[in-house]
Amino acid sequence: MSAAAHLLGNIWFGLIGLILALYVVLDGFTLGVGMLSLFSPTDERRGILMGTLGSVWDANETWLVLLGGALFGAFPAAYALLLHALYIPIALMLFGMVLRASSFEFREHARDKRLWNLFFALASFAIALAQGLALGTVLQGIPSRNDHFTGSILGWIAPFPLAVAAGVAAGYGLLGSTYLVLRTDGIIQERARRASFGLAAITFLVAAIVTIWTPFLYPAVAAKWFAIPTLYLIAPLPLLALGAFWILISALRRHREVLPFAATVAIFLTSFAGLAVSLHPYLVPPDLTVFEAAASPLTLVFMLAGIGLLLPIMMVYNGYQYLVFRGKITTGSGYSH
Repeated sequence: MSAAAHLLGNIWFGLIGLILALYVVLDGFTLGVGMLSLFSPTDERRGILMGTLGSVWDANETWLVLLGGALFGAFPAAYALLLHALYIPIALMLFGMVLRASSFEFREHARDKRLWNLFFALASFAIALAQGLALGTVLQGIPSRNDHFTGSILGWIAPFPLAVAAGVAAGYGLLGSTYLVLRTDGIIQERARRASFGLAAITFLVAAIVTIWTPFLYPAVAAKWFAIPTLYLIAPLPLLALGAFWILISALRRHREVLPFAATVAIFLTSFAGLAVSLHPYLVPPDLTVFEAAASPLTLVFMLAGIGLLLPIMMVYNGYQYLVFRGKITTGSGYSH
């Protein structure tokens, strides 16, 4: 393999990771708010929760579209392998997204909102669990031979993917609750703050279990963690994550509004960084590497030129969107898009 092809493969590995991280953080809190809406005692309060999402939730999903297109173009072998192995979780996720979008639209105009409230919350749960099952299955390992899937399409029904799915759902719930601390006030903000403590505890517990469990699934990962120079890259990440957890709990206790959400985002980003460093160069462990899955160098260069224009535009648009629709959502605010 030429040095140029090696460099392009690593660049696209980083870009895929960046797009995935942006999607998880941005759509993660909308899924979290959707799940939390199931426990809202009144429709008025639930309307405020929906109002925090009304102008941003659909744009957040564009990152998933970009992720799918980038993975298909840059790593077609990985795309095919993942779709084959994760057919059911991905189908569940897509069904949940259609149901969530429909419920959000119909709820606004329905006289009796109860059914659409339920659908929106259940769809959010389904999407979060499906994504967690997909991640857990990838981390567990997808068996393949000559880039063809050789396992069972029910391989995601296993203890490790189920544990990861629970952690992802709790993490999204934590993103959602801290986002509500930022965007609401009064009793809704206080309920979100209290929920954040419990969700933080569950997220921390599951993250610790998965971190300890992973080296037993992949002895090569354990060896990599303690090898030089990888150790110098990985060692600070769990310390940063622990620091972010401490800041989160401290900020919640001091009734801060911005810092809890920022700390939760930091937890997710440090976790992603640790995951990327641990798995590289494998894109689909335990067999398919970044360089084996990559498209031709010419294709990667062509796509790099396109995404070099598209990515900044999307980031500026998302940033401007949050700037325009910043502030508290109160009774009577409603939601629109």
